[in-house]
Amino acid sequence: MDKVNLAEKFSRFSTHWDPKVVGELNGQHVKLVKFTGPFTWHHHEHEDELFLVVKGEFDMEFTDRTVKLREGEFIVVPRGVEHRPNAREEVHVLLFEPATTSNTGNVVEERTRGVLERI
Repeated sequence: MDKVNLAEKFSRFSTHWDPKVVGELNGQHVKLVKFTGPFTWHHHEHEDELFLVVKGEFDMEFTDRTVKLREGEFIVVPRGVEHRPNAREEVHVLLFEPATTSNTGNVVEERTRGVLERI
């Protein structure tokens, strides 16, 4: 039962699109990720996802609209909804989602991560 300092955890990695697990509760993972540029269009059949912007900003693109997220804002993407995060500059994001959630959802590609590193 130790506290987690988000700035310290973010300082421990520099990779993009490579989520790190920093907490776990009730079958859910708290993950940190840095990213820049567009990700892969995908959806999650069984999991909702929460994206909370810790530093920077990014666009959450949907097939019918785009939502701009800034520091201190979050969005919940419901299961089954096609989406793509896209950041013009590096952004730091906290993810809260079921432990079973694959970062690329229904798509398998070079950025798909299997077992995530815990930091």
